[in-house]
Amino acid sequence: MPDTDVLPLRLNSKLKKKLDNLAKATERSRSFLVAEAILEYVALNEWQIEEIKKGLREADAGDFATDEEMEQTIAKWVRRAG
Repeated sequence: MPDTDVLPLRLNSKLKKKLDNLAKATERSRSFLVAEAILEYVALNEWQIEEIKKGLREADAGDFATDEEMEQTIAKWVRRAG
């Protein structure tokens, strides 16, 4: 069994009721659902922060898109939107 810690958590009553309903519908415990939600939140934010840091390192190194690359990218998205 993985090493785990207990984390006290306060939820407003509406959110707790929604969590209870989801737990019942999925046949999972509230603890399981909360742990999964936190895991996804942390993973997403770690990824986002790393991408921001990567972009800042590229910018600090002067690694920018050329005007032509930007025009091509904009044209691609305009075509998709049209």
